[in-house]
Amino acid sequence: MSHEEHTHQEIKGHKTLATPAVRRLAMENNIKLSEIVGTGKDNRILKEDILNYLAKQTGAILPPSPKAEIVPPLPKPESVPAPPKDKARKIPVPVSRPIVFSGKDKTEPITGFHKAMVKTMNAALKIPHFGYCDEIDLTQLVQLREELKPLAQIRGVKLSFMPFFIKAASLGLLQYPILNASLDENCQNVTYKASHNIGVAMDTEQGLIVPNVKNVQVCSVFEIASELNRLQALGSAGQLGTSDLTGGTFTLSNVGTIGGTYTKPVILPPEVAIGALGKIQVLPRFNGKGEVFKAQIMNVSWSADHRIIDGATMARFSNLWKSYLENPASMLLDLK
Repeated sequence: MSHEEHTHQEIKGHKTLATPAVRRLAMENNIKLSEIVGTGKDNRILKEDILNYLAKQTGAILPPSPKAEIVPPLPKPESVPAPPKDKARKIPVPVSRPIVFSGKDKTEPITGFHKAMVKTMNAALKIPHFGYCDEIDLTQLVQLREELKPLAQIRGVKLSFMPFFIKAASLGLLQYPILNASLDENCQNVTYKASHNIGVAMDTEQGLIVPNVKNVQVCSVFEIASELNRLQALGSAGQLGTSDLTGGTFTLSNVGTIGGTYTKPVILPPEVAIGALGKIQVLPRFNGKGEVFKAQIMNVSWSADHRIIDGATMARFSNLWKSYLENPASMLLDLK
């Protein structure tokens, strides 16, 4: 590389090599180059060295190095337990962490992914949101998933409910493409996205991340499940790449895995709609004959951009999505 491409810094009698971009990144995060061990040629400090140091300090999620592709291990086969007749009520177990009381307030800078979240949420709250909620009877889907789980496990894939939710959403977006669109900053043009890149909000130790499954409109339920397994493995390891975290066109947040029924999800710009899924509960419901039966009920909460989406469109989309999940066999008619 030429002399102009790099600058030098005199630290404790020796020169530290780093590009201006790397020095700027260090300065923005209040990092002294003297504290970084360079891994480049001649101990040159690279951008990855700064990010790795920052990750250790803040817990930020870093993209993997382009030099090597990280392939997550296949999940271990799990035995499929028979559904219990009466499920015992689950009691949440508090996370055991040492509590240190210093008696002093603590101030720390907002960095990494938390800083990105601040920027995204500030932009999101400029969008006029409106909400729509409903409940879904997943009784048939719960039974279907139990039948398909062993087959997926044989093929090395863990099958959750999420692939069905994602595929049903994609089928609905084919009928209501305005929900898979974006609005320009001046609110003059609407762009209808050809690909259904459906984001899935994930809660990790490093914070909230939203990777997306690309081109869901041409994927099978099994292919979606396989891709979700990959994203979840990389997300847990803090190894998601930029391509996994960008390009989303629609988002689902499965907050029910933690708890809760209804919520008010916030749209992720430049998207125009998002859905939040509550926990699945066994509740009494009436059938067509007026008889009480046990139903697997899940609540869904939608938020949409009221500048280009009206309530009737959101309701019709939700009804179609609901019909696919309540009658999963009906998806076969529209699968491609």
